[in-house]
Amino acid sequence: MDSNSPHLIDIVKISDPRGNLSVLQHPSSLPFEPVRAYWIHDVPGGMIRDGHAFYSAQEVIVALSGSFDVTTEDSTGKTCRFTLSRANQGLLIPAMTWRELHNFATNSVALIVSSTLFDEVDYIRDKSQFDSLITNDDDDE
Repeated sequence: MDSNSPHLIDIVKISDPRGNLSVLQHPSSLPFEPVRAYWIHDVPGGMIRDGHAFYSAQEVIVALSGSFDVTTEDSTGKTCRFTLSRANQGLLIPAMTWRELHNFATNSVALIVSSTLFDEVDYIRDKSQFDSLITNDDDDE
């Protein structure tokens, strides 16, 4: 799997009669050292979490509860749609990947684990700027 493309990763799940326990741990199941975690919850039906990309940050997105879709566009312009609905599976989002979260089921919770602290300068919040950046990268090759 191309490490520059978004892809699903398996998260360890330990099961016993008391329930399941899942673990994100660097480097066995998390390809970067986690620095920050945040979660998205109580998203009204039909809402889309505005898209963005990062110049350098990587993320893993996990559906802790419920389900939602993530649409991505990588630095080559390839788009994919992933449905997250299992707490023992995450979506790795490499740097320079546009992503939007949408189609949240009721009571869904999205956990996002990041490789960096919050830094507004690292965000690309304008899709046309992202498109221009990846087009220029292609021109450099």
